[in-house]
Amino acid sequence: MTPRTALVCILSLAAPSAPSEAAEREFTAETGALRVRSVATGLAHPWSLAFLPDGRMLVTERPGRLRIVAPDGRLSEPVEGVPEVHAQGQGGLLDVALDPAFASNGRIYLSYAGPGDGGAATTVARARLADGRLQDLAVIFRQRPGIRGSDNHFGSRLAFAPDGNLFVTTGDRYSQRELAQDVATHIGKIVRIAPDGTAPDDNPWAGGGEGLPEIWSFGHRNVQGAAIHPETGALWAHEHGAQGGDEINVPQPGRNYGWPVITHGMDYDGSKIGVGPEKAGMEQPAYHWTPSIAPSGMAFYTGDAFPDWRGNLLVGSLKFALLVRLELDGTRVVREERLLKGLGERIRDVREGPDGLVYLLTDSPRGQILQVAPQ
Repeated sequence: MTPRTALVCILSLAAPSAPSEAAEREFTAETGALRVRSVATGLAHPWSLAFLPDGRMLVTERPGRLRIVAPDGRLSEPVEGVPEVHAQGQGGLLDVALDPAFASNGRIYLSYAGPGDGGAATTVARARLADGRLQDLAVIFRQRPGIRGSDNHFGSRLAFAPDGNLFVTTGDRYSQRELAQDVATHIGKIVRIAPDGTAPDDNPWAGGGEGLPEIWSFGHRNVQGAAIHPETGALWAHEHGAQGGDEINVPQPGRNYGWPVITHGMDYDGSKIGVGPEKAGMEQPAYHWTPSIAPSGMAFYTGDAFPDWRGNLLVGSLKFALLVRLELDGTRVVREERLLKGLGERIRDVREGPDGLVYLLTDSPRGQILQVAPQ
């Protein structure tokens, strides 16, 4: 990759639009036929989706826009007050999450590739959503160090734990993968912070030592999926491998998940990475994919619309343009089903809606929100 100077790319504001009429499509599944329809269209590389209490949706567009999407699919004008983003390569405006007390405080959290001294870095800001704009915006986390010359592997999923603390996933920034093993940096880490950005007292290095106090776990490559188990409250996360070795982990505090010392994949030129798939003191994934599916987005299914899916893990695939359903036994994946084959759309995010249906974001210049329902 040729190094490039960081630029901020903010696209011009677009007028509100309604979705185009799209025919429903039917797909087969082991648990019964599925119906897929487009809820909204015309989103520029949408990255994340969050449901508001009134049924509307917040959607981030990677070029730097935040939209409010009505239940009928109509897009708002871009929300005002969104922070400046580094919209180059895989960078831009990424995840969005509602504060657990959103109904009373109106707070949302955004993760994004933020420009700054030293280069772009995975950044988290919080703000109040009011009257169609963001107010009282404050940065609560910035990955250290910033990296110049690499616009990939920002990670950037957000997940609130039952205790109210916030997990933030990062990436190894591609060109700096060795730093995933250095706990004096945030590169290739999962961090855990309080809603104001401070490090909780029970984080592994909160009391001092060689590690940064925000770090929860390390040795990660590019974590683009994070979800809280509905029964145990544990964080589950998945990350991209190189050629093979996409992983699902249940990250534990202070543990080393191996990248780039161990991996079940190989480098893009076919060469070996690190020492192989195992090393003492480094964790094995709960599950891995070889060849890679390029996972993005992840949700535990808890609803009533698909009773056979309750407790399953749903994962989007960018590479194969499909949805993966995983059946679990504790922390073990015991069965995999690949759904929506032939959809032809890269799946960037997966969410369960308040209606118990499954909603997907498609990664394209005219991305969509898709609704998956039983036939």
